Amino acid sequence: MKKLLLLIILLFPGLALVADEGMWLPSQIAQRINDMQSKGFKLSAEDLYSINNSSLKDAIVHFNGGCTGELISNEGLLITNHHCGYSKIQYHSSVEHDYLKDGFWAMTREQELANPDLYVAFLEYMEDVTDEVLKGYAPGMSEEERNSIIRTNSDKIIKETVSKGKGLKAKIAPLYYGNQYFIWVYKVFTDVRLVGAPPSAVGKFGGDTDNWMWPRHTGDFSLFRIYAGKDNEPADYSPENVPYRPKKFFKINASGIQEGDFTLVYGFPGRTNEYLMSHAVDYTANVSNPHKIKLRTLRLDIMNREQEKDPAVRIQYASKNASVSNSWKKWQGERKGIYKMNTIENKRNYEKEFAQWAADKPEYNGLMEEFARLYTQIEELSLVNDYQKEAINVIEYVKYAANKAQTDSALFYKDYYKPIDKDIFIALINEYNNTIDDKYKAPYFKDKLAEMGSVEKWADAIYDAESEELAKELYVETNNHFNSEYKPFLDSINAQITLLYRKYMKGQIEFNEQTGGDRVFYPDANSTLRIAYGSVKGYSPSDAVYFTPISSIEGIMQKDNPNIYDYDVPQVLRDAYATKNYGKWDVNGTVPVAFIATNHTSGGNSGSPVIDGNGNLIGVNFDRVWEGTMSDVVFDPEVCRNIALDIRFALFFIDRCAGAQHLLDEMVIIR
Repeated sequence: MKKLLLLIILLFPGLALVADEGMWLPSQIAQRINDMQSKGFKLSAEDLYSINNSSLKDAIVHFNGGCTGELISNEGLLITNHHCGYSKIQYHSSVEHDYLKDGFWAMTREQELANPDLYVAFLEYMEDVTDEVLKGYAPGMSEEERNSIIRTNSDKIIKETVSKGKGLKAKIAPLYYGNQYFIWVYKVFTDVRLVGAPPSAVGKFGGDTDNWMWPRHTGDFSLFRIYAGKDNEPADYSPENVPYRPKKFFKINASGIQEGDFTLVYGFPGRTNEYLMSHAVDYTANVSNPHKIKLRTLRLDIMNREQEKDPAVRIQYASKNASVSNSWKKWQGERKGIYKMNTIENKRNYEKEFAQWAADKPEYNGLMEEFARLYTQIEELSLVNDYQKEAINVIEYVKYAANKAQTDSALFYKDYYKPIDKDIFIALINEYNNTIDDKYKAPYFKDKLAEMGSVEKWADAIYDAESEELAKELYVETNNHFNSEYKPFLDSINAQITLLYRKYMKGQIEFNEQTGGDRVFYPDANSTLRIAYGSVKGYSPSDAVYFTPISSIEGIMQKDNPNIYDYDVPQVLRDAYATKNYGKWDVNGTVPVAFIATNHTSGGNSGSPVIDGNGNLIGVNFDRVWEGTMSDVVFDPEVCRNIALDIRFALFFIDRCAGAQHLLDEMVIIR
């Protein structure tokens, strides 16, 4: 297949990027370097990404597949977000040793805590393999034939690649809906130990109330250390392992930031959908998100009620609650932002313009009508799919019973509280039953509900009798029904939609070029390493309101409330504030806590390094502002802001509150 000239168009130097939008592939950053340098970046593209020499990419890891982390010493010390390390902090916590509540600091290497099932992955290199992946494909072949060729070629490429070194893993993924394919090759380390974490009242300060909000006063960081074998290569956990010696680590700029300063975020954003059709955005904002928000509200209300009653239950469900809440609140902000930007109508107008341009082009004519036809066919089933995932498959005991053979029962029951799960069962199954049309429900579901007489009695039969078989049946029968009756059709239509997007993506680029447009088509995020750049900048979320870009310790103390768990500031921080015991981290009588910037980020960027124009670490990314969470779909330069921990707060806390000077001694701190 003739390789498309996407990159030439994508990176054509005459095209201007709107504000600071974009998530750029590191291997292509040379094409953006002039723009970056004009905005304050002092390094070269080779400093950011190099295959033959060490570069800043070598100081960054994919943290357990869902977050980002970065090296801050030549002894394998790694910083990421507190919420990224949260499940591991919880894993080591108990009522007797409540590291969530009290924090944890290893004062010696021997005290650092090993973590089963935790890994970090360094990107070794990335490469365009479009020709190799599509070798053997010819126009006119079916999509099934194309996919088969892609799988066969990809498996062969990956197998050959990972055989070349120890600890190597690789993945091949499409860009631009399959117009291009890249391979990402990683070196994976599995001995990663917990070194330090502040109390949750610092690392998760503000909890769900402050999540996705600005101003923010959360000390969202935790420290881990990567260990390797004596040869500095990946090795399974062993007391004989030694701290990993990285090719590169970040120096820390503790001299401070100001509004307007250049910032760069280097991490692993999870998933964006910037090129979605209006139909898909309409469904997201007006159907899917409202229903999923309602279902998660039911779960959170039950969890919160029970967690407030018992400290042990609070610990058991701390990580689960945070996981449920994160998307719940994000979806609310996303929906609001889509409306505010008039996204659906704007996309419809763009699609009309595209259709007019495409009218005399056989390759693209009729695309819009075909999109509309296919999306209409799957809207009802998409909602049924949402409810299967968010109402049935999330019930803990039901899922456990169905997957018991693959589940560690001890780990499951360690963090399980039956009264929560039973009440969630009742709430969610009632909601499912009242919302989903009978024609889509599994015969088993309808028959069993009729037999039991009510959802409440069904719950009694499962939970009071501890009937794994009844729980398993619900999961298996409803999933089997959906998977056999509806999923093949849903998958078929979605495959057709994906095929249309591949064509539409190519068409949009041609449309933009031929009509003199200035749109730049960066690839959607797909959990691979990306670069986003911008500057420290405040924003105005509404009339007569302006948020400055840097928060301080004063904001923590203004929110301090011993009667509210999420705002109960640790006494050690109260004492430091009362005595102004800030030491060398004092900045005009205060300590900075967090800042916002215009970098385009997404889920997965949590823990990403935020660096200055000289490549030094100034912050750790951990969130976005609520008004800008629609940036996964549409970027608004006026309000889309990433939120980062100011690295000076982490240094202050490690020094003055944790008393862990030995950790600071490892770092290279520039003042």
